[in-house]
Amino acid sequence: MLSLPARIEASARRGGVVTFVGSDEPVRVPWAQLHDDARAMAANMQSRGVEAGDHVAILGPTSRLLVTAIEAVWLAGATIVVMPIPMRMGAIDDFIAATRRRLRRADVALFVIDPDLAPFIEPAPGDPPIVGLDELAASARGDELVRPTDDLDRLAILQFTSGSTADPKGVALPHRAVGSNLDAIATTAQLDPDDDVLVSWLPLYHDMGLVGLLTLSMTTGTDLVLGAPQDFMAAPLRWMEWLSTYGGTATAGPNFAWVLATRSLRRASNLDLSRLRIALNGAEPVDPDTVEAFVAAAGEHGMRPGAIFPAFGMAEVAIAGTFPTPMSGLRTDTVDLKVLESERYAAPSEDDGPHARRLTRLGRPVPGLEMRIVDPVGGQQLAEREVGELEIRGTSVCSGYYNDPAATAELFHDGWLRTGDLAYSVDGELVMCGRIKDVIIVGGRNVFPEDIERAVSDVEGVRPGNVIAFGVDGRSGKEAIVVVAETKLTDTSQMHGVINERVRQAVGMPAKDIVLVTAGSLPKTSSGKLQRSLCRERYLGVRLERV
Repeated sequence: MLSLPARIEASARRGGVVTFVGSDEPVRVPWAQLHDDARAMAANMQSRGVEAGDHVAILGPTSRLLVTAIEAVWLAGATIVVMPIPMRMGAIDDFIAATRRRLRRADVALFVIDPDLAPFIEPAPGDPPIVGLDELAASARGDELVRPTDDLDRLAILQFTSGSTADPKGVALPHRAVGSNLDAIATTAQLDPDDDVLVSWLPLYHDMGLVGLLTLSMTTGTDLVLGAPQDFMAAPLRWMEWLSTYGGTATAGPNFAWVLATRSLRRASNLDLSRLRIALNGAEPVDPDTVEAFVAAAGEHGMRPGAIFPAFGMAEVAIAGTFPTPMSGLRTDTVDLKVLESERYAAPSEDDGPHARRLTRLGRPVPGLEMRIVDPVGGQQLAEREVGELEIRGTSVCSGYYNDPAATAELFHDGWLRTGDLAYSVDGELVMCGRIKDVIIVGGRNVFPEDIERAVSDVEGVRPGNVIAFGVDGRSGKEAIVVVAETKLTDTSQMHGVINERVRQAVGMPAKDIVLVTAGSLPKTSSGKLQRSLCRERYLGVRLERV
């Protein structure tokens, strides 16, 4: 197996290109040229004291310089720590504090920062040396680079988790694990570097954007069209336009992004999505209704229905966990919701049954990985359709959480990685139910917040995808349901009753409380995932500002 630098060097001369797109004119850069620039930048890092095994943090928006710096870290033999940029400028103090915590937790030897963000990070005692991306790119010579000896057990990436249910932890990913996962992705997705064009706007501080699209392209020489998250969020149609303009064959995004894409397609014309063969939906629960709406909208522009690619992944396995067969499209498993909640068993149900719930099949483990479903309490392996905790083992599993032996010990069970996800298997395929920590237990039933959130998102005035449901202590020690939803409306007098009825229809009981908040106020992780636990803390601390 080859290390990331060896893979990069082998693929740099293949002739592939990376095209940087956004609100400005596109910039087309051959991977070979970017590789030469990265060699020079890596030599500059070494001149500043960076040695093999050191940790280098990078903070900046998606740009040519940022991508060059990421490659340069690996060429210098160091470990990359890509830092999240602020989600909202109104939370700049939280961003600065979180950045400093990550720098210190990661034992960073050099902090590389975009000059536009440098004024926000005032140097403080204990901080690592800081250098601007522009400084690092200047006055460097690639022939001065001293390529360290490859070591597959050296850390390639220190990937902080998104923190959707807890404080972010540093996932330690050695070259061996990342390389294994890249090989698994290429094999299962049937990657053809001579024909495929990958398109991404995903943040490079998140595993899907960093490993699944950027590093895959960089280490195989596959063409990549790369935009920034802010460019997509400002105009979601751009994503579809990039796929059309550049003949994109593969792309990826979380469920909420496909909702935005669907809306934009309804107003679009003259697009050609016929080459798209992998439209990966992951990082969030995959909603079948969302997928079908996108298929219908994209079908008007030539996309084949089979291109839909629901998958499961997580930072602790580099990125890819389970993949379906390419061009197999959306496949669901319809189960009886009451049986699922009360017995933790996925009993098959008719699609039009009174308690039917459709769940998305997410494919089988990628090569090198195994999965099993176990009882979350006793740990014994469960049979097909029995719901329990998903555990994974194999070649691309991380070595643990950096400098956190207690969390690492908790992460593994008899050599298997504990995901914290409730799931079951059917015909060897994975079906996800929800996060163990998020399940609301009411009257002996396991109510999944996703069911409530999906139902409430359809209420007029509620911002789709911006709903959080959680449990709080109710009467007699039983949990009760609380719903927090974003809205842009000023007159919300009719919304509470409608929302409560939707909750009752979805799970058979009303909510204890419904809180409507202004748009953009729900807590989210750096990757855009809703933070149920933090929202619950704010609710209990009376720190949610109601509309």
